[in-house]
Amino acid sequence: MRNRWNTDEVDTSAGPLGECVYGSRLLGSEPSLVLHGGGNTSVKSRGVDVTGAEVELIHVKGSGWDLATIQAAGFAPLRLSRLRSVLGVPALSDAAMMNEFRCALTDSSAPDPSVEALLHAHLPFAAVLHSHADVIVTLTNVADGAASVRTVFGDDVIVVPYCMPGFDLARLVAQSWQAQYRPGMVGMVLLNHGLFTFGDTTRQAYDRHIDLITRAENHLAAQAVALPDAAPLPAVPALELAGLRGAISELVGHPMIVVRHTDPQTAAFVARPDLGSVATRGPATPDHVIRTKRVPMIGSDLAAYADDYRAYFAANENRRGVALTMLDPAPRIVLDPRLGMLAVGRRAKDADIARDIFAHTMGVVEGAEALGGYQALPAQDLFDVEYWELEQAKLRLAGTALPMAGSIAFVTGAASGIGRACASALLDAGTSVVGVDLSESIVETFSGPEWLGLQLDVTDAEATAEAIQTGVERFGGLDILVVAAGIFPVSAPIAELDATAWRRTMAVNVDSVATLFSAAHPLLALAPTGGRVVLIASKNVPAPGPGAAAYSASKAAVTQLARVAALEWADDGIRVNMVHPDAVFDTGLWTPELITERAARYGLSVEQYKRRNLLHTEITSADVAALVAQMAGPVFAATTGAQIPIDGGSDRVI
Repeated sequence: MRNRWNTDEVDTSAGPLGECVYGSRLLGSEPSLVLHGGGNTSVKSRGVDVTGAEVELIHVKGSGWDLATIQAAGFAPLRLSRLRSVLGVPALSDAAMMNEFRCALTDSSAPDPSVEALLHAHLPFAAVLHSHADVIVTLTNVADGAASVRTVFGDDVIVVPYCMPGFDLARLVAQSWQAQYRPGMVGMVLLNHGLFTFGDTTRQAYDRHIDLITRAENHLAAQAVALPDAAPLPAVPALELAGLRGAISELVGHPMIVVRHTDPQTAAFVARPDLGSVATRGPATPDHVIRTKRVPMIGSDLAAYADDYRAYFAANENRRGVALTMLDPAPRIVLDPRLGMLAVGRRAKDADIARDIFAHTMGVVEGAEALGGYQALPAQDLFDVEYWELEQAKLRLAGTALPMAGSIAFVTGAASGIGRACASALLDAGTSVVGVDLSESIVETFSGPEWLGLQLDVTDAEATAEAIQTGVERFGGLDILVVAAGIFPVSAPIAELDATAWRRTMAVNVDSVATLFSAAHPLLALAPTGGRVVLIASKNVPAPGPGAAAYSASKAAVTQLARVAALEWADDGIRVNMVHPDAVFDTGLWTPELITERAARYGLSVEQYKRRNLLHTEITSADVAALVAQMAGPVFAATTGAQIPIDGGSDRVI
């Protein structure tokens, strides 16, 4: 592994903590060392308290901070003497230990220190770095992990048997340190857990970390066995993926995101003849269990997997003598030679984390198999971490109260105007969104794991079907359909209608919607909480305007289409509703020239025209989107076939 330390990039003005921040970020930016909030670091220094007395401090990575982006505020400053005295008590519960940490803080606003703060405090070096390096857990996840480590590192490291993180691990490290430490040692390997290195400075600890990682990499490379190239995975019908997602969601109790992966690494792994064996021996390191469950589901027998999980819970629930509530028995990783890998999460972000973790697990499994056989911790040890209150608390803190998390929307015309505002409102509510638009800017209209932007001409039926398929591969199904794409041709009286413009308007505003409805219906029927369709129609349906024959006729036609859909789809649990906006001027339909022309037609100024409704208010895309998001949510659960105006009040409609 390349040593990326650059002294010029270190914030020397912040002293030892500045160097620790820099070293932590270097560690955290290497996915093979640290994944999604894993790992922790610390640095010891001296400070002055409010009385002017000098105190020894230890700055420990705070819970909830990611090493890749951590800042000085992400480190919890604690009184070192207090932590060392706490380590001397014979026993301490997790809750009591975390309380002691809070009491030892010199800044009450600091984050909760890492659960391994006591371990850091014990090590008699100024700087400590800890990672869950792939190569280290590969060396240790074999029948004799200690011997494997000694083969690579000799006497340069202390080897500590596996122990659950927290007070007991800190005590075990203290005992192991006393028994094993000799001057010149540079690190410590915790079996099935990871690597610690230490030094007088963070730079020294980092250099040692990279050196040990590189030695392990070289050893594993010499033992590696190349897997045969995997055949390309076949296409999977969208309905099959959506059906499995629906069954998983039902087992969990709320909608879940299911992401399909067919990359070469995954294809090769799921093609292994021993997949059912090597993939179900447990995670590479126990803290992964809260993201991936203890084992993945092999194949698609969800009922059997759930039964196995219930049996696993029943066999271990009394280990600690406290009442436990079983988590849902649904998998978070599905492996199948035909499906590839399906990663499951409450949101796409969570599914992506599960996928990243298992992708690294696959590499660990293959490396350990080359060393003689992959062997994870026993089920009971993994259970202790999966149902460990401190780990569950992390998930609760990272969890979301977003009302529509787990739902999947397909929004047309999402690059601008009302469509863009609808996509934004749905994203804000926790929905994962597939946005399509003719504009190439759609790809980057939003960013993040919950967004998938696809360039699409909605009049192309084949491309529409491909976009839906791509969306299902990314998120697992379809729950919400928002039809916002539309065009408003140049105004003209009926006597002067342009036939080409008429046909184009009908093709975009009506024909494409009929095609989309036909393609989306089977997927909407599988939505875990019922499919929802919201059509952006127009005030021109109940109150058409002169010079807008093509637009008015197309919106009336598509409204009738949606009404028929509401009638036909009710038995499938799909609700179809329409909104009739008027005079929403921050959209692509309204150019300054068109606004001026329409205002003149009514004998009004532009400002008067914009507020020509009964409430004298201007309607924005965000106003329409807020209504659409509500219509796609639980508030409208008992409503279908409704046509709701959002126009400030029109005397022609009322």
